[in-house]
Amino acid sequence: MRSSFLRKIFSMSGAARKTVKDFGYGFNENGRLRQLDSKTGELTDKPFQFIDQSHYEDLGDAITDYVYELMDQNGLTRHYFPESVPKDKATFIFSTFKEVKDIDKLMVIIHGSGVVRAGQWARSLIINDSLNSGTVLPYVKLAQSRGYEVIITNTNDNYRDNKAIEGSGSPEKHADSVWKKFIQPSNPKKIAIVAHSYGGVITTHLASKFNDDFTQKVFAVAFTDSVHGSRGIDRHLANVGVNFVTSTAELNKVLSKSERDVERRSAGTTKHEMTSYKCMEKLFEFVDEKEIKFSGTIKKDEM
Repeated sequence: MRSSFLRKIFSMSGAARKTVKDFGYGFNENGRLRQLDSKTGELTDKPFQFIDQSHYEDLGDAITDYVYELMDQNGLTRHYFPESVPKDKATFIFSTFKEVKDIDKLMVIIHGSGVVRAGQWARSLIINDSLNSGTVLPYVKLAQSRGYEVIITNTNDNYRDNKAIEGSGSPEKHADSVWKKFIQPSNPKKIAIVAHSYGGVITTHLASKFNDDFTQKVFAVAFTDSVHGSRGIDRHLANVGVNFVTSTAELNKVLSKSERDVERRSAGTTKHEMTSYKCMEKLFEFVDEKEIKFSGTIKKDEM
């Protein structure tokens, strides 16, 4: 059995990988992973069957490629960097715009740490629940319906051929590059950030490094079970932020407030990986409220 290390090197080499279909699976009309009939190739009602960890992780790699293609099919554009290397040696993000341009409202989506890549909240949800709960596409659609352009980061995509990608050698470096290469040049008037788990740490890092942008343009920061520490929370983040956390309490119930941290609310689930999906509607209500308040402030400043 191949080790995780060897599989990782293989996946970073750019060599062709097996597809979801090659593993004997497909997604039904409800976005649920189901086994293919070995004789007919048709979808069955049989869910994922665990064989061993190596098989699970290899299927996870195929899921990553599938989600990338799904993002393409839904009209999102890949933006590669650094521009000085071939695309297969570069990382990329997704956005709802084809070219960097002046933007009114921008939503930035940041996933957690580990094996997840752009477009995913959790592989485990995609495999065991559905594409709706495990990918960011429902967020993208809701954001677009509210007039936002959207950027989806790829903070865990850090290596090619066992070498760090320039400008993306760590999640923090990737986020820095995205901010400088895509967010600042698009000159958005209003920015909302949605960040899951370790994405909260990335957000507080960005807030520290690009403080002026945050205080002037970031009007809402919605964490989902973020693992950030209170040391990274300044007054502005505390005022515009919320953290929907795992809890047995009813959805959106305020659990705690502090001047040194963002408000904590129940995500309506005890499963960490499910928080982004379960709290989605309430999260967007929070963002809507913050935008109204921020827009009112802008109008007062212009008078």
